[in-house]
Amino acid sequence: MAPGTIQPDIVAALERIVGADNVVRHRAERMVYECDAFTLVRNPPELVLLPRRTEHVAQAVRLLAENKIPFVPRGAGTGLAGGTVSPPGAVMIGLNRLTRIRRIDLRNRFAEVEAGVVNLKLNNQLAPHGYQFAPDPSSQMACTIGGNTATNAGGPHTLKYGVTVNHVLGLELVMPDGEVVRTGDASGGSAGLDLTGLIVGGEGTLGIVTAVTVRLTRLPQAVRTALAVFETVDDATQSVADITATGIVPAAMEMMDSGVIEAVEAAFHIGLPLDAGAVLLIEVDGHEAGIERQMRSAAEICRKNHARDVRIAKDEQERLKIWKARKRAAGAFGRLTTSYCTQDGVVPRSQLPDMLREIAEIAKRHGVRIANLVHAGDGNIHPIVMFDERDAQLVRRALDASGDILRACIRRGGTITGEHGVGVEKIEYMPLLFTADELAHMLTIRKVFNPAELCNPYKIFPDSKGCWEIQKPGKRVIV
Repeated sequence: MAPGTIQPDIVAALERIVGADNVVRHRAERMVYECDAFTLVRNPPELVLLPRRTEHVAQAVRLLAENKIPFVPRGAGTGLAGGTVSPPGAVMIGLNRLTRIRRIDLRNRFAEVEAGVVNLKLNNQLAPHGYQFAPDPSSQMACTIGGNTATNAGGPHTLKYGVTVNHVLGLELVMPDGEVVRTGDASGGSAGLDLTGLIVGGEGTLGIVTAVTVRLTRLPQAVRTALAVFETVDDATQSVADITATGIVPAAMEMMDSGVIEAVEAAFHIGLPLDAGAVLLIEVDGHEAGIERQMRSAAEICRKNHARDVRIAKDEQERLKIWKARKRAAGAFGRLTTSYCTQDGVVPRSQLPDMLREIAEIAKRHGVRIANLVHAGDGNIHPIVMFDERDAQLVRRALDASGDILRACIRRGGTITGEHGVGVEKIEYMPLLFTADELAHMLTIRKVFNPAELCNPYKIFPDSKGCWEIQKPGKRVIV
């Protein structure tokens, strides 16, 4: 459907469903929704709906499906792969007004929350009771549980606690025809097919998640956090391998190279050494009895790998200061560059030193600057490719560098996303990761849920119905 072709009577019907004050019609206002945090793909939706109830989502979807109008779900817009960009003529269904925490059951350790609940808001409510929703993406202050579910988000504590799917017990899903279904249950039972596990990470292509039943985890009795300073990235990554080889399972091991250190210090003046090659944030948690021994062992391994300093936080305030450096790192790059793309590949831990050396070679080959944030414990790399979106040649070089990074991840036995999803950004790399038959099976599954392909179309798969191409510097449109 071409832009501008949604009939006025359909718009009026949608306004009756969600309320006129929950419909964004004017182009200037719709521009806010033209992209997520992957800014190289932009296209404003034809209309934006901001429903406040599941039944409103269902009624709107039913009307759109009957009129063959494509629709795209969106949470907080913190996604990094263009998963919520709207094709021409589509209606965006924003879920950020579905904000009720419907139920918290501490005795049975679960909570049911609507898709628009911000991750940190849920954890702030749980913390006084000694519980947490363990997945904590770095965008935790803004990202929503629905968005976490769509991309199967990870975060710094993935190493010990797992990704979102490991903490989702059930879902409320609006199917692409408007039917509301529920999968899973609070008991975590496993009878039948695991539809919940299938939908988590489906990036909104199988339906629209409107509520999530999540597993609650006890907060650890004790936590210790340290920051190790290294002259080289090689020494930092070797420390990661050596720590895990001892059998210690840290809650988190996060590495920041010199480029990230520069950005963080320019923005927040936290006190990171600007002459360091890398810093490694190490956190261990668990029972008080064994926590000091684990931290001493990890610190000693870092020193054996030539760490020039290992700072163990002496109190909660200092611990939070260390985490502030990591959690706000990506947002600090506005100090160093006008535009950047945060990549999201995965390699086996043993490949980290060689992979990071190859990233440096890729940066040099393409004439771009790349800094590295790494969930080092599980091999999830986040190279940050810096460029100027106004420079067409530089945009092309940045995209080529990103592609070379993903191909290197595949070649080293890894994959093209650990938590950001495929969206539109990585469609072209899917055939490098999967055979034609494997992709065909995935498309068959999508067709079962989404037969008309109206729900978040042209995402994840390089099928024949559409593709995304660079049209001009910094912009992509669907063709």
